[in-house]
This record gives sequence, C-alpha cells and structure tokens, in this order.
Amino acid sequence: MENLSSKIVKKEKHPVKIMQFGEGNFLRAFVDWIIDAMNKKANFNAGVVVVQPMPFGRVKELAENDGLYTLYLQGIQDGKTVKTHQVIDCLEDFINPFEQYDKYLDYAKSTDLEYIVSNTTEAGIAFDPTDTDFSVTPKSFPGKLLAFLKARYDYFHGDLSKGLEIIPCELIDHNGDTLKETLVKLACHLQMDPAFISWVEEANRYYNTLVDRIVPGYPRNEDKELWQQLGYQDQNLVVGEVFHLWVIDGKTVRSLEQKLPTKQAGLNVLFVDSIKPYKERKVKILNGSHTCLVPVSYLCGIDTVRETIEDQQLNKFVLDFIFHEVVPTIDIPKEQMDSYAYSVLERYGNPFVRHELMSIALNSVTKYKTRILPTVLQNLEQLNHFPDHALFSLAALILFYRGKRQQEDIKLADDPWALEMFGQLWGDFDGTKDSCRRIVHHVLSLKSHWETDLTLFAGVEDYVSDCLYEMTTTSMREALAKMVK
Repeated sequence: MENLSSKIVKKEKHPVKIMQFGEGNFLRAFVDWIIDAMNKKANFNAGVVVVQPMPFGRVKELAENDGLYTLYLQGIQDGKTVKTHQVIDCLEDFINPFEQYDKYLDYAKSTDLEYIVSNTTEAGIAFDPTDTDFSVTPKSFPGKLLAFLKARYDYFHGDLSKGLEIIPCELIDHNGDTLKETLVKLACHLQMDPAFISWVEEANRYYNTLVDRIVPGYPRNEDKELWQQLGYQDQNLVVGEVFHLWVIDGKTVRSLEQKLPTKQAGLNVLFVDSIKPYKERKVKILNGSHTCLVPVSYLCGIDTVRETIEDQQLNKFVLDFIFHEVVPTIDIPKEQMDSYAYSVLERYGNPFVRHELMSIALNSVTKYKTRILPTVLQNLEQLNHFPDHALFSLAALILFYRGKRQQEDIKLADDPWALEMFGQLWGDFDGTKDSCRRIVHHVLSLKSHWETDLTLFAGVEDYVSDCLYEMTTTSMREALAKMVK
C-alpha cells in the first residue's frame, strides 16, 4: 500500500500566507482544518509553512507526504452520530529551523506572508534570558519569532505595512498580549534598536485566543484498519471531535474579522471584545477536568477519557469536581454553566474518540497551575470551601510523577526541573507517612512555580499528605473509594 502523496490525492497549490509554529495533532486538526475550510468554501487561498519549534518533531514526515494528511472528525452533534474524513491540503512548506535556519529567515522577505499562528504548549511563551545569539537558531519560541521579525524589519527597512497578524493558540491567559510582552522584554534585554522594538509593538497586531476541540491525535489502535478503508497509508493521520470553537479578541479584532472568511466557511469562530468569560469556562471545566482526572484515572488502571467517564466511581469524581468546585467560581448564569458542563461530559463520552490519558499528561505540573490552581485558590480564599477533589488530584499528580503504575514505567514528559525534582523526592522515599509529608511539603511550598506557598492554607498540606499516604499504602482505587461516597 502506497503512502499518501499528491500522486494519490491531488493537491491544490496556495501562496504561503501563514507561518505556523508547531506541527502537532492539535494544530493540524484545528487551525489547519479551519484554513483548509476557508480555502475550499470561501476562496481564502492561503498556504501554510510549518516551523518545527523543537529539535524533534514531524516536519520531515509531513514533507514526505507532500504536506497531505487525513483528518477524521467523529462525534455526536445535535444528538446525531457524525463521522467524516477529509484530506487537508493547505500545508505548503516545512522547516526544521535547527537544520534550516537560513531558509526559515528567508521567509521574512515574503510579501505574501500575513499571519503567524502557534501552539508550543503552555510553557512555550516564556522569556529566556539566554536567548542572546541570533546567528544560530534561538532556543525559545519567542526567541525564534523575534529573530524572524528582526530579519523582516531589516529587509523591508522598517516598513510599518509589513507587520504581521500574530495569533498564538497556547493555552495561557492573554496569550497574544503575553507573547507581545515577551518579545519586547527579550528585545530590550538584548538592547536592540529602539526603532525595531517600536516596530515589533506597533506594526504587528497581536490577538488573544481561546481554542476548543478535543484532539486525541493518531489512532494507534485502528490505523491499519483505517488505511484499508482509505486505500493508502498515512502516518500523519489525526482524529478529532466534531465540536470546535475559536474565540479571538484584540485591539484590531474587527479588521481581522474582515480578513478571515470564517462566516462564509460556516465556522464557529467568534471575534469578540473579551474572551475572558469563554476562556475561564473552557479552561476550568474542559481543560481543568482533563488535568484533574488524568493522574487519578491512569493510576486506577484506566487509559482513556471515555473509559473514565464510563467508570461509575471516576465519573462521580469528575462530576463532583466540576459542579461542586469549578462551577461556583465562574461568573456565568448557572443554567449556561450547567449546559456547557454537561456538553463537555458528552464530548468525553464520544464513542469514536480514543483520547489517551497519556496524551493529556504532557507538562502536567504546569497544566495543574494554569488549569486547576485558580479554582483551588478561589475556593479557599473567596468561597470558604475546601476543594477536596482538586487537592486529591494534586496528591495523585505527585504520585504520578513517581513514574510507576504498579510494575509499569510511566513515560513522564515535562520540564527538566520538574522531572529532576520529582526524581530526587521519590528517590528518597521510604514508605512512611513522614516521607509522604516531606514530598508534599516540598511540592506545595514551591513558590517559584505556584506563585504562592500552598502550605500556608489551612488543612491543605495535611489533606494532600494524607491522600498521598493512602494512595501509596493501599491503591488509587481504595483511596478514591474513601473520596467518592
């Protein structure tokens, strides 16, 4: 069986208008799908050059398929089963900047280029003071983007009309504003030309975004069957749910709305004055419940989100977390909140989607901070309510980073500092209650990460320590049984 290529499926050529940092499952099942829909339904005529943000990635594999890949969308929509597939053909070029830095910078000269999109994980938009040498590929995403913008500024002699529409999709608050601030901070740190810094701020337009679509990724357990149905092999095949939502705000959001034919393409893309209520709802309920359930469910021997929801005990744990701890913290009418929460649970139970828990587990330490910690603090500080489900999940997360599920090794993926810290903490573990408490105290008092000392909140350290001890001396199931009545 042949691999998918332009010999099998005709590929439309498009001018490269979009540079995309990231080539993972989400971008390909969401942003690239949206671009493809605008091309096919609204004559957007935009191609994408994909930039691999890390030394490892998929640009080589995508290039080998001529930029073509198959997207399956499967789920329940308006109570009806939907299952479709299509070949996405908007990817035009591929760059590994660690090997093709000159090619990467050459794109700065393009008069066709108008947009930057990115998804480099929550930790991707961060200031790195060591990113000081632009003669070689900068390490961080802001460093790479700043080097690119400098090359564009120099080539077009500071022409204000050559600025770009910059639309990050990283799951952090005010992602566009934060990226802009990080670029300016790095440029100032490097003592770059003030005229260039002004151009970075004024000529380019930055947008805050909220993205919402569950993307399980590559269907490892059924890929061969799908290839047989398709008549070709596709190692870049990706599966997503039918539901999608993209919310965008920014100072120039109305001009962006005029440029992107999302309505003509029938897409659920909202250009709004503030994404705050949409963001809070999505991050706390959808992403927060994901992050909450992963260590608990995985250490119970469960591998997928759907199996979690089908498990009576775990289902109740997730429901109680959402309705008792999350919903009261969001200032949206209860009816709307309940409706959204139940739609999320329906999406979790999508029979067509095998959403592996381990695919959600990447960078869980940062994810807990961004997705769950605000809920914890609001419960403790404002609602006078002890968030026992969220804190039980924190104990489970600490145990998850021991790197063992019974006799099976867990392939942990996180920032080096987190992996090193947990490796040391668990390396000194002796099985006692005091040892559990030492681990918990160290993690909870990590002010550099949490931006607060969680040991200072009454009952938190005791509770998390007790949960962790129960989990280590019995099992996650038995510990959960005491939690879920």
